[in-house]
Amino acid sequence: MVLAIVLGAVAGAVGFLPLFGGLQLAKRATATSNLSHAAALLLSALVSLIVLGGALAACVIFARDLLLPFALAEAAALVVIAVVYTVKKMVRK
Repeated sequence: MVLAIVLGAVAGAVGFLPLFGGLQLAKRATATSNLSHAAALLLSALVSLIVLGGALAACVIFARDLLLPFALAEAAALVVIAVVYTVKKMVRK
């Protein structure tokens, strides 16, 4: 079960990477292009959900009995990394 939790945390961290990339792309968009901001952020959210869903699907296929700890660790890691990143950005400004 510990391995499922560790792999879930890793999958949650990898699921945050598209969101981080989308935020960087949105920052580079011109100030008058609202569609570019929205498209970058929505596309990154979609890719993040695909990564997280793919990891959950792999867990269902290979170890169905460990799905709950894997999914909870994945969600917790994603939320914790997002909160830490946001607080770090707010404190730095």
